[in-house]
Amino acid sequence: MQYNPFIPSVHADPYPVFRALRAEDPVHWSDLFEAWILTRYDDIVSVLEDESRFSADRRQSRNRFARELLRREEELQGPFARAQTMLTSDPPKHTRLRGLVSKAFTPRAVERLRPRIQEIVDGLLEEVVDSGRMDVIQDLAYPLPVIVIAEMLGVSPADRGRFKEWSDNIAATTGGPLVPAEVLERSRQSALELADYFRAVISERRREPRDDLISALIAAEEQGQALSEDELMATLILLLVAGNETTTNLIGNGTLALLRHPEQMRKLREDPSLVQTAVEELLRYDGPVQGTGRVAMEDLEIRGKRIEKGQLVLTLLAAADRDPEQFPNPDELDITRRENRHVAFGYGIHFCLGAPLARLEGQTAIGALLRRCPGLRLEGSELEWGGSFILRGLKGLPVAF
Repeated sequence: MQYNPFIPSVHADPYPVFRALRAEDPVHWSDLFEAWILTRYDDIVSVLEDESRFSADRRQSRNRFARELLRREEELQGPFARAQTMLTSDPPKHTRLRGLVSKAFTPRAVERLRPRIQEIVDGLLEEVVDSGRMDVIQDLAYPLPVIVIAEMLGVSPADRGRFKEWSDNIAATTGGPLVPAEVLERSRQSALELADYFRAVISERRREPRDDLISALIAAEEQGQALSEDELMATLILLLVAGNETTTNLIGNGTLALLRHPEQMRKLREDPSLVQTAVEELLRYDGPVQGTGRVAMEDLEIRGKRIEKGQLVLTLLAAADRDPEQFPNPDELDITRRENRHVAFGYGIHFCLGAPLARLEGQTAIGALLRRCPGLRLEGSELEWGGSFILRGLKGLPVAF
């Protein structure tokens, strides 16, 4: 079999293909991607924790697919693509870049945001509860993370709408080379507008620093911690795009999973203290980030398959999270699951920096949704998934209550 996530049925539900690959061909060569596809938990963890033999820097790859993505990013994202981010760099550069941003995302720093996040969620739900219906994506999951990251960065509330639109347009190009021309053009235009916007904000914060993340990054740059202007721009776009659509998808995918498993939804509604383990299980069951890539830095073998230096290895996180050797009854949703070492946030030194924030937003949104919307149920059966096979999420989730 060949892994092709662009087939509509596979795009809508990739898990049967993941199951077949895990069983029949766990180290699978894809002619489509010119890459090795890994689906087993142990293999994926071993690759992601081995930064000496597997690089996050796609420029090290001789893969046509990866080179085309890089070329397109440079063309589309302009100022944001000139410098590497922590997502696509290796130590020591990765260590330095991550260190500059990490203070804002520690569990303690994020916990201080809990009252504000609850306030935002309550405000969003207040606008729809009286009508008895809503679109979970458009009315809750979509606006919540952009409001939160915009406030952390120091973006004016009046600019949030444009901010979200720019972010979505840029994220829409992560689905590989088969992206329509009009989507690429929207992304290019959004990147240029966002760059102009950030330049104006950076200039303003240099004159008058505030208690926000942009001011903190500027201060780090000015203290000689080698955060260049390009790196500053690249870091801002990463924080914006990485923290936006992924959290939207966590809330959307998680709510859909509960709606399709009413006994689990009832259990969570009756015992709200389960929300933390519930969100971990929802992340495992249908995570917002389906995979991540690495480049082999030397010739090596995985399960008897020869991987050559420079070849791309695509680790399918969502397949690892359904591996029966790691998770008993992996295709069952169990919000009380305790041994849940999922890799929805990645693994190793590139483990998602924003995980504490995503978890808090997911717990707050899903907890409030069940509390304030009794009798929550799907409206209509036709659901449409977004365009990217890496970032898995719904375009809409209409519900009644």
